[in-house]
Amino acid sequence: MQGLLLSAPASNQGKTVVSVGLLALLRQRLGADRVVGAKAGPDYIDTAYLGDGQRRLALSLDPWAMRPQAIQELLVHRDESHLLVEGTMGLFDGSADRGRGSSADLAAMLGLPVVLVVDVRGASQSVAALVGGFASHRADVSMAGVILNRVGSDRHKQMLVEALAPLGLPVLGAIPRDAALHLDERHLGLVQAGEHRAVAQIQSDLAAALAPHVDLDAIEAAFTPVKRSSSQADQSRPILPARQRLAIADDPAFRFCYGHWRRSCGHQVKTFSPLADQPVPGDVDFIFLPGGYPELHLETLAKADRFWCSLKQAAEAGVTIYGECGGYMCLGESITDANGKRFAAAGLLPVSTSFERPKRALGYRQLECLHGESWLAQGAQLKGHEFHYCQVVEQDQPNFLTARDARGQDQGTHGHVQGSVSGSFMHLIDWA
Repeated sequence: MQGLLLSAPASNQGKTVVSVGLLALLRQRLGADRVVGAKAGPDYIDTAYLGDGQRRLALSLDPWAMRPQAIQELLVHRDESHLLVEGTMGLFDGSADRGRGSSADLAAMLGLPVVLVVDVRGASQSVAALVGGFASHRADVSMAGVILNRVGSDRHKQMLVEALAPLGLPVLGAIPRDAALHLDERHLGLVQAGEHRAVAQIQSDLAAALAPHVDLDAIEAAFTPVKRSSSQADQSRPILPARQRLAIADDPAFRFCYGHWRRSCGHQVKTFSPLADQPVPGDVDFIFLPGGYPELHLETLAKADRFWCSLKQAAEAGVTIYGECGGYMCLGESITDANGKRFAAAGLLPVSTSFERPKRALGYRQLECLHGESWLAQGAQLKGHEFHYCQVVEQDQPNFLTARDARGQDQGTHGHVQGSVSGSFMHLIDWA
């Protein structure tokens, strides 16, 4: 496999739009089964845009939260010839602990050359100083070239190319300002792929808009072999229990699920849609309610009687049920929307949540399981990510996980275990 990483000096430079369009162009040229997309960091929304349009998500590669051998395991058995990774935030931005887990760390780990996507609005010759600084900042990260985004005119492009020429870095694209080169956003990031148009259509539209403005031959030539680690991956440690029959909620209210979780569980996975009032499959050992946007669908969920009834029956039968973030909220007593309207939830965990006064919680978490009766062993060490805007308004004492942030600072106790049901706001990513 050969790889390349697209990054930027900061967020909101346009790297997701460029990554999605380039992936589509490369799939058109090389074949859809020869190119795989990936996202650096704890992202579960962009991966749908970077997938192949057939509900196969891109890879999540997180150098802070995932063990190096776990990242290697995701890549080593794949059939694709080309890996295109979209970075997170700016190239050198990582956790608060000295920037660990940055896109640059992932590039160094896998030997991926970097293409820097730079928003050039309001700048001309100064772009050379910025690009030059990024190119020389770390000796273990190589720069393959630059894509100039939101170029104002042909004259603007000429000034930028002339300014960058002394650096010796090729300009691989100069993309004009175009309202069509845009993806809608909401409070947790991009609007989920497929809510407006088919993902394949989004990818096709972006590819057509980018094609005249990028040098695809030069970009393809910039790919280099992915560096392999000598350490052997531990293939026996998926987070979700691989030898059990699993049911995973999967619809626009519950879709924040990492692709590597599904793959690690083998073929004994069934999906169901709470929004469509589908009951939980009855012949499973483990039910997972991922995060998502249940707060946008509370009216519909409130009418999903078959779903709620089947979930409660599974709990009464002792089936293991786990929810994280939005799934955790739905396992609680109630959810209050932004207008103050309260909706009953499953009532399986002693917690109520509200969006009436939203407050953001965001960051990497180092986690330890407190409760020996949960599906995780007592004392199990994991890494994960917290990102939500709702607040807890009523709860019993949390008893599921203890959390520290990326710098090791105490974040208190989180989540609940009650019988065979457990959950928290934490998105679990990998073992520590």
